[in-house]
Amino acid sequence: MQSTPKGNRLHIGIFGRRNVGKSSLLNTVVRQQVSIVSEFAGTTTDPVEKPMELLPLGPVLFIDTAGIDDEGLLGDLRIRKTEQVFNRTDMALIVAESDWGQFEESIKDECVKRKIPYVIVFNKQDISQPAAELVDRFKTEKIPIVHTSVLQNEGILELIQALLDNAPADFLDNPQIVGDLVSPGETVVLVVPIDKEAPKGRLILPQVQTIRDLLDSDAICVVSKERELRSVIRNLKNPPKLVVTDSQAFLKADADTPPEILLTSFSVLFSRYKGDLAVQTRGAFAVDDLKPGDRVLVAEACSHHPIADDIGRVKIPRWLTQYVGGELNFTTIQGHDFPEDLSEFKLVIHCGACMWNRRAMLSRLLQCAEAGVPITNYGLVIAYSLGIFKRALEPFPNAYEAYCSR
Repeated sequence: MQSTPKGNRLHIGIFGRRNVGKSSLLNTVVRQQVSIVSEFAGTTTDPVEKPMELLPLGPVLFIDTAGIDDEGLLGDLRIRKTEQVFNRTDMALIVAESDWGQFEESIKDECVKRKIPYVIVFNKQDISQPAAELVDRFKTEKIPIVHTSVLQNEGILELIQALLDNAPADFLDNPQIVGDLVSPGETVVLVVPIDKEAPKGRLILPQVQTIRDLLDSDAICVVSKERELRSVIRNLKNPPKLVVTDSQAFLKADADTPPEILLTSFSVLFSRYKGDLAVQTRGAFAVDDLKPGDRVLVAEACSHHPIADDIGRVKIPRWLTQYVGGELNFTTIQGHDFPEDLSEFKLVIHCGACMWNRRAMLSRLLQCAEAGVPITNYGLVIAYSLGIFKRALEPFPNAYEAYCSR
């Protein structure tokens, strides 16, 4: 399970003041020296990640953060990094000693605002205990609390049980990538170009995950390069229910796939799997409002070395420029960095976020919604600019309805 992609793991953020024992608690839970532990406050600087298998919950990713009460200029930077962790946190541990003040309350409020389930952990219980009134208050509010002592190894099993009991339902009942679009025994053809962006000797993550999802759904999976798609369809005894293509081969796949066969792309599938397809479908309509000179933000979830014909830096800007009929001003960002002020952008175009958990992508959608800036996805904007948007949405009734009701 160590090879489980990070984006498929339950992200558990560990928050609290400096020196309340967050790092020690993490090390004890995972039984490894993951985070540096010191008697001096502020030892943890950047968030520290540790993937593990938390049975019976499954693959998780713990994220140890800097103290939310850090001070000074460097402290402000650490706090900003900690606040970014909220964007990808599926579940939170709020760690405190016996005291509970404004810092802990602010973390709790942030979890409530973002609808993040959380567990309160009163650590260092071998030294001091929280006030009985405070404990009663949380019990009345039905907030899960756990008492731990890292030095005496107490409360750790109760903490793990609390995580299991309060894990978000959408993690336990994970959405499917494509399996719900086909019935057992039906065939899906996956179009996988072997080009400069294809990793040597292997497939990229969305392709691998889609294959596994089809196998789990008892569907038949056929993998083909774009040049062989027409002959593959012709040679099948029964036509496939669906063709899924790499977005860069959308036009050729559209030309080679008969109109009675559904067609979409891996990127569009991941718009639904990792985010909200209807929201990003409506975001694609903003392409018609773009004018030469407008600013467009292109966001990539992962960091990679761009190639000469990079999809986000070269191909999408080229196709959009042709569609708009003039030069646009593109800004590209990578990883978890995201502008706090989006007002200067007319559109945000996001990758499929295959390396992220769903909450991180939903946080991006929420931030764009709050700023009033439309956001769409690589595959959707490619299909829109190439004139095959309607066909790319036909496999998804809800998104297709959003298109038709425009």
